[in-house]
Amino acid sequence: MVEKRKYLRIKRTLPIKLSDNDEFDVLTETTNISASGAYFPVNKPLELMTKYDIVVLVPVSKNKIKSIKKINCCGVVVRIEDINYDKKYPYCAAIYFCDMKDSDRKALKIYINHLTQ
Repeated sequence: MVEKRKYLRIKRTLPIKLSDNDEFDVLTETTNISASGAYFPVNKPLELMTKYDIVVLVPVSKNKIKSIKKINCCGVVVRIEDINYDKKYPYCAAIYFCDMKDSDRKALKIYINHLTQ
């Protein structure tokens, strides 16, 4: 099967926060992530095509010094699934990062590529 995604996707848990202008916040962890989006469990269904402010915390290493890079961007919900087997997080959502700085996308790509080498 040929991969159709533009960016490599990896299974990795990273902290992610979704917010909207109405003080709605979701704190969870990714199940998988790429430089263009993420998939994660949530405790309530999110509406398709809804735009959220996103924060993802990505581990980075520069000159053997480890730190956390806080990536801020906007994302749009492109899929929501009712998974039924987890009472705490009965849904999973996929979000597309629609507004991310090039430097943040580059940092995310470097992180993902480093883990796949």
